[in-house]
Amino acid sequence: MTIRLLPPVLVNRIAAGEVIERPAAAVKELVENAIDAGASRIDVTLKEGGQALIAVVDNGGGMTCDELGLAVERHCTSKLPEDDLLRIAALGFRGEALPSIGAVSRLRIVSRPPCGDNAWEIVVEAGRKSAPVPAAHPPGTRVEVRDLFFATPARLKFLKTPRTERDLAVDAVRRLAMAYPAISFTVIGDEERVLLRLAAAGEPEAAIARRTRLAALLGRDFAENSVEIDAERGGFRLTGLIGLPTLNRAAPRDQYLVVNRRPVRDKLLVGAVRGAYQDVLARDRHPMVALFVDGPADEIDVNVHPAKAEVRFRNSGLVRGLIVGALRNALATAGHRASSTVAAAAVAAFRPAGSASASSAPRFAFPLPPSTPSLALAESVNSFLRPLDERPTPPTEAPLGTPRAQLHGTYILAETPTGIVLVDQHAAHERLVYERMKEALAAQGVARQALLLPEVVELDETGAARLTSRAEELAEFGLLLEPFGPGAVVVREVPALLPGLDVGSLVRDLADELAEWGDTLALKERIETFCGTLACHTSVRAGRHLSPAEMDALLRQMEATPNSGQCNHGRPTYIALDLADIERLFGRR
Repeated sequence: MTIRLLPPVLVNRIAAGEVIERPAAAVKELVENAIDAGASRIDVTLKEGGQALIAVVDNGGGMTCDELGLAVERHCTSKLPEDDLLRIAALGFRGEALPSIGAVSRLRIVSRPPCGDNAWEIVVEAGRKSAPVPAAHPPGTRVEVRDLFFATPARLKFLKTPRTERDLAVDAVRRLAMAYPAISFTVIGDEERVLLRLAAAGEPEAAIARRTRLAALLGRDFAENSVEIDAERGGFRLTGLIGLPTLNRAAPRDQYLVVNRRPVRDKLLVGAVRGAYQDVLARDRHPMVALFVDGPADEIDVNVHPAKAEVRFRNSGLVRGLIVGALRNALATAGHRASSTVAAAAVAAFRPAGSASASSAPRFAFPLPPSTPSLALAESVNSFLRPLDERPTPPTEAPLGTPRAQLHGTYILAETPTGIVLVDQHAAHERLVYERMKEALAAQGVARQALLLPEVVELDETGAARLTSRAEELAEFGLLLEPFGPGAVVVREVPALLPGLDVGSLVRDLADELAEWGDTLALKERIETFCGTLACHTSVRAGRHLSPAEMDALLRQMEATPNSGQCNHGRPTYIALDLADIERLFGRR
């Protein structure tokens, strides 16, 4: 076959397949251009999920006639003034977005710089560019993308429903809006429906402006039930907000990472967050986090993905350690605090199922069986209230209050000056036991148990070398191994905490994680998982009667123990109800 140079239109369409794989990618590129242009207001319009129309309007710097002609040519950019790919400050720098979009759609750009006498318009259709012509437009730029992928119809069948594509496009704007709270964003959908509207944060202090923007994007629950992050290590700074463990989701969609003001989707974040929440959240639940990493530009490679969706850190272990350490410290600082959404859910469970008049009894969502005798109901209420009537002292000022009763041998009812607290005794004691076990491990180290027959584990040469290079660190966690020829290690001792351990599986997993993360997270996770299981089986069980002194001791220990707002599986250990919540239940408010 003869080697030949591909025509420019085909080259642009190939590039479009790498950069613009769906409407959301086009929206992301265009909004990034608007941000780089210094816009303080960006408006996005989507029709049919962006396939029929994407329009992005900004009040940024705009372009002259000559700049507009260059903007739709490949590898033309104003964002690398010194041609230094190691110090990239702009979001868009490849010079591929506009020509790639124009190669597969009908692209129209109208732009005017602030000092320009008039605007200029250029049209690109399926890669064919027209000459710029004068147009009417205020200072700024309007980009219209119509009939996306009409020039490559095969790609249309890979798109999802218009609603799904629309939601992905809105999510792309949301991620950029997190990093730029000083810019106002609006997204309009079909039938002029407002999909997103964010006012520019007027607060000059960056941290307050960011918190305001995150509250607008992630909701009031996140703002009220999150912990502030601010940590530094090795020239990198980590800031942001993380949700309490009891505020969690079934999928990791509400986990956001911004690196040097560039939103990225990075497996580093997923692994680091999982490690940080490992012993406070069940494995099938995911926390809400919004993290911002700032570091030296020459330590971060943002040029590793055609769509700039990923970054690579020169020292990924340092960044991952920063994330894990900062999140764990913040969660420990939160102490026994639990998400207020837990109490809200409890109140909602007691809401009347319908309105009740003054002359009729409230109708609750879980009504009593019609056959329940009124005398028996009265006796049940009296037996419940009797311990409260016999209380000898006023409630303590301690956060979790004074224990007043034990219900069903499982729950501790405590009274505070402003409400009541209901504690799950097993979940609470499970956390206390677990934290004590971790402290003992930290103080005494991990005990090792020698294998009667050392086990040889075969790996590839690179994996074996990684493990043996970290042999001293692995030994601190109870795993003693040595090189055993090329591509193999021999394991002589294992953690005594892990009986029945599948040594081969553990070593192979460690080799894989060292290749990806450069640390020993897998072994730490396995030890902590075992500790959690042991704590669960050695804790106060449901159904065990506790004396008033035992109940009081449990509450006081919870107040002094990190992460005691949830058990090892992420379930809440207590629910606090304010007196105002209780009064609303009975129509007093």
